[in-house]
Order: sequence, then structure tokens, then C-alpha cells
Amino acid sequence: MTDALLVATAVPSHDDAVAIARAAIEASLAGSAQIVGPVESVFRHLGEVGTGEEWQVLLRTTDASYAALEAHLVEAHPWDNPEVIAIPLVRATPAYLAWLQRATTAPQA
Repeated sequence: MTDALLVATAVPSHDDAVAIARAAIEASLAGSAQIVGPVESVFRHLGEVGTGEEWQVLLRTTDASYAALEAHLVEAHPWDNPEVIAIPLVRATPAYLAWLQRATTAPQA
């Protein structure tokens, strides 16, 4: 087991996805991000089932940086109650884990 995490959220537009990912990287809260979309989501909201187009943002961070990344995502997110989830990375190459540690502890030059 590593202390690396894959953090996921979804936003309503490509521009929102780029902005939220870029800000997290610039703040060294995540080492990398991928934007996937559009994706079709089915969800329950206010007691009703709905569907909508969303853009998924997948970020890589460390357990030590998660709380700050979560706070950033919630604050920057256009929705009042966004999904922000973290999945532990069970295995990864030592070089990747070392890079992720460096990327989330200091601004990159």
C-alpha cells in the first residue's frame, strides 16, 4: 500500500474542469490531473432521478495533501455539494511515487 491517492470529482463544463485541475496543480495540491468527458451521469437529486452531462477530473495526490486538495475542490467547485472522493493507489512504481511526493510538497519550477 502507498500513501498515493486518486481523487475524483465532476464538474458541469470543460472550462470548469480545466480551471479546477490547473489551480490544484499550480498550488501543488496534486501532481497531475486528467480530464475525461463529456460523460453522462445518472443521479438522485432533491428526491428525483436526473441525468446530465459532466466532465470528470481525476487528480493524483498524497494522503498528506488530501485535506488541502479536498478543501480547494469544495471551495472552487461550482456546485454546492460536489462529489470529491479518494481511492488509494495500492501499487505504483517507486519513481512515480517519489515524483508525486515532490510534486505535492513544493511548487514546481
